[in-house]
Amino acid sequence: MEHPPRENRVMNAAKADKVRFAREQRREPTFGEALLWRHLRNGQLGARFRRQHPIEDFVLDFYCEEALLAVEVDGPQHGERRDYDEYRDARMQARGIRTLRVASLDVVNRPSAVVTLIRRALAEARELHPVTSGHLPLSEAERGVR
Repeated sequence: MEHPPRENRVMNAAKADKVRFAREQRREPTFGEALLWRHLRNGQLGARFRRQHPIEDFVLDFYCEEALLAVEVDGPQHGERRDYDEYRDARMQARGIRTLRVASLDVVNRPSAVVTLIRRALAEARELHPVTSGHLPLSEAERGVR
């Protein structure tokens, strides 16, 4: 039996670790993540969100594929990791994914304001990526966006 090249085995192992980590995060969400999930689950905002969704080397708190929107609930530790968050956001942007960051305190103290912000981001995404029958939305290059 032939084995896959070493790079593929390493990549598959790394991906499996990321998926395992995402599952752990789903089982033990922060209070803010659990509270926000109550508003996002089951398509309540007119779009399907996934919790703790792995993409590349990252696990996104919430991800809506149809809107290419990630929602990150930032706790107090994120002030110390600003460079990492900017790097991660840039990597997601390179994939066409917009990242919306909300403070955990806002999720807890002002959930309706956070939900309104997410609704607005979903509406903006629909304007940028309108769903038309049988056609994929145009890429930024095809739309002439730089």
